[in-house]
Amino acid sequence: MDVEPKTTTEHTLNNKPPSKFRRFIKEAVLMFLVIIAITVAMDVWRSQSMPKGDVPPLIMETTQGKTVDLIARSYEKPVLVYFWGTWCSVCRFVSPTVNWLNNDYDVISVAVNSGDDRRLNAYLNHHEYRFDTINDNAGKLMRQWGVSAVPSVIIVKDGQVSSITTGFSSPPGLLLRMKLAS
Repeated sequence: MDVEPKTTTEHTLNNKPPSKFRRFIKEAVLMFLVIIAITVAMDVWRSQSMPKGDVPPLIMETTQGKTVDLIARSYEKPVLVYFWGTWCSVCRFVSPTVNWLNNDYDVISVAVNSGDDRRLNAYLNHHEYRFDTINDNAGKLMRQWGVSAVPSVIIVKDGQVSSITTGFSSPPGLLLRMKLAS
């Protein structure tokens, strides 16, 4: 019994290779997982010196002349503490999200090495940012809190650190962190 070998066309039809779209989806999912893993690893590494558990006291005056008491506010509802700088390119993407969250959540921002109050308030007004801002022009609070990178976001609830993230944070990511802390 002679069996003819299959032609290339017949072989391809019976054993279909994965489509380009399927390969693309697999590679995209893999890339997404790698990015998530790298982001989590960087968060863990950069937040090593940041507070765990109890937060350092933070009773200061904002650039707008309002006195804020972080620990007292955190007992009322979770507070998003946002370390950032006017000079920080990544902060330009995160600050609008923080401003948006300020509509429904409590936000205290700490502007690091961003000039005097007049200059900082001009920057805030220009970008229409309405969150309470403490001017840490010398970086003292940044060092006290162990912040090594900006932007850094620390969620504080009942005087305790609930969550920490550094670098770029997406709107859904920050919103989810605030909802989990609520």
